[in-house]
Amino acid sequence: MRTSVEISDNLLKRVRALMTKRGTTLRALIEEGLERVVAERAPESPKVRDAAFRGRIGFAPGMGEQDIQRAIAEFNDNGPFR
Repeated sequence: MRTSVEISDNLLKRVRALMTKRGTTLRALIEEGLERVVAERAPESPKVRDAAFRGRIGFAPGMGEQDIQRAIAEFNDNGPFR
């Protein structure tokens, strides 16, 4: 995409010196700068809150898959909605 920007004379002098030192182009420096700004301001991943239940109901540590399935079946047969 083509676009035009106005850059102060003082900044452009410094940029030209940097371009010469690095052996790069104005386009490359602008893109590098924009990438940094975008990455710096990118929204953080949403934080997931710990929703673990710390009450007396739940599965005990060490329960196997069969134990859990048995507990679910028992709850479904005798659950609070019966």
